Amino acid sequence: MDEKLVFFKCKGCNGTIMAMDAMMCKAPAPDAISVSCAGTEMDVLEEQTADPATQKHVPIVEKAEGGIKVKVGSTAHPMEEAHYIMWIAVQKGRNVMIHYLKPGDAPEAFFPGVDTDVKAFECCNIHNLWVNK
Repeated sequence: MDEKLVFFKCKGCNGTIMAMDAMMCKAPAPDAISVSCAGTEMDVLEEQTADPATQKHVPIVEKAEGGIKVKVGSTAHPMEEAHYIMWIAVQKGRNVMIHYLKPGDAPEAFFPGVDTDVKAFECCNIHNLWVNK
């Protein structure tokens, strides 16, 4: 069983953080946890799974030699200064791997030694958090 991850994003700098054991916190819900960046409260990112209009955000997991490749969208996501994928992550149980991206990179990541039975995440600087399941 995968542990529930909670992601937070700063309204000011667009930075993100991941809380791995947030569900064990005594707060009534993840959004009751207060996290701040430079004195500004960060937003809890909700997992989005359906992108019917553009198909540019849901992570797609594919088998690759030696591991898996995670692509962002069935139509390639833009990777421009104003709109890009900040990072791609995969989770299997309590294990998490993250690959950071920057404008100009391909909207994909390779994760070695992992099978396709993972939960994949990606964070768009504009449209926030997307997952494959």
